[in-house]
Amino acid sequence: MLSDRSQFSPGADERPVAREVTADLLARYDLPGPRYTSYPTAVEFDDSITPDAYETLLAEANRLPGDPLSVYIHLPFCEERCLFCGCHVIATMQRERTLPYLDWLRREISLVAERLPDRRGIAQLHLGGGTPTYHPPEELASLLEFFFGHFQVVEGAELAIEVDPRVTTVEHLEVLAGHGFNRISVGVQDFTPRVQKTIRREQSLEETVHLIENSRRLGFRGINVDLIYGLPHQDPASFERTVEQVIDIGVDRAAVYSFAYVPWIRGHQTQIPKEALPSRDVKFELYGIARERFLSAGYEPIGMDHFAAPDDELTRARREHRLRRNFQGYTVIPAPDVVGLGVSAIGDVRGAYVQNVKKLSEYQNLIEAGRLPVARGVARNDDDEIRRHVIHELMCNFRVDISAVQERYEIDFRDYFAPDLEELRVHEIEGMVRLDNGCIEATAVGELFVRNLALCFDRYWREKHKDNDGKVFSRTV
Repeated sequence: MLSDRSQFSPGADERPVAREVTADLLARYDLPGPRYTSYPTAVEFDDSITPDAYETLLAEANRLPGDPLSVYIHLPFCEERCLFCGCHVIATMQRERTLPYLDWLRREISLVAERLPDRRGIAQLHLGGGTPTYHPPEELASLLEFFFGHFQVVEGAELAIEVDPRVTTVEHLEVLAGHGFNRISVGVQDFTPRVQKTIRREQSLEETVHLIENSRRLGFRGINVDLIYGLPHQDPASFERTVEQVIDIGVDRAAVYSFAYVPWIRGHQTQIPKEALPSRDVKFELYGIARERFLSAGYEPIGMDHFAAPDDELTRARREHRLRRNFQGYTVIPAPDVVGLGVSAIGDVRGAYVQNVKKLSEYQNLIEAGRLPVARGVARNDDDEIRRHVIHELMCNFRVDISAVQERYEIDFRDYFAPDLEELRVHEIEGMVRLDNGCIEATAVGELFVRNLALCFDRYWREKHKDNDGKVFSRTV
């Protein structure tokens, strides 16, 4: 519809697709485990990171005026909660009730900026939610103008936003483009009407195409579409049609996420009929179909659940083993600190994860008291930093350069990770990973189970969560 992505040189011959994975292997590798958007993961966060502790971290960050920042702004509001959603959202049709939040957000921007007087350059800005385009274009424009009055974009910065085609207008896109936004991620999940109705996300192919066409016209690049497999009433034939429609649209990137069915954490998911969910084997077949179709169309695998065009920045970064990952997803932007703004937002500043309060009333009270609205987090120790690096190398680039890790952290890799490598050797026997003197590298099949490989290096999972009842993490398949 939009481009000739089908003309990419095929990549499917280089990697086996998921349908070649045996049911026995699936059964043994399907277990609860983190997605590793952070390490330590959020289950290790506690109240040791207070507003005062965050003040100290920002003071340390300010001593690096030459380093750009990454900034995440959380806009939590939606008209209606989609039943698959795992994000922190506030559903309301009464838009006037959201206006105070934008004022509190401006005050938080000021509070953080005051503590970073010498470090205001940003290399990455990401607006997430909720639905950021829930807010009318003029309100979004006002917020952005305020933000850019305090922080300045550095050359080559990535400015990205998550959008819902059902509420995103051309005027929204024009406001964003006028403020320098160049990346957009479009939620789709599945185009099948029965699936959409069950998850309360009814969205036509036509309105999705219309949004993407206008985004391209206004200069957005690296356009991404999100799909989810494992949703109720999905079947191989219908999901393959959705994937083919996305390929026909000609997106630059596609994220194919596993549906995390965690009703004990996300109470609204109890409204999903459990009997409508695909079985484990069918769920993996759905991912296999997506992988096969994207690879056949010339896209290349990025990390555990993304695909990108061969000329995309993410693809080039993966080939050069410099792909990175943070709470905003896969990235090539080298920003050493991430500042989170808004209710529930998570930052990563000077070796500590920092999360804001989740309740709107608590956020309001702290902001109006002139305090940073921080609730919890975790300061990483030396062991955390080493393991974080190794896990992220696996999750992003499917490989770990052993000598580089030894040099960077001044350790003997095989001695330091002796118990971890013992666990990894089980996966080597399965054909999931190759170990030699200089490198740990996932095989083509191992890429499908990279979360399982990363678990080997997760000390918290091994010591605290390995034998739990599956109520902490979603399943790896």
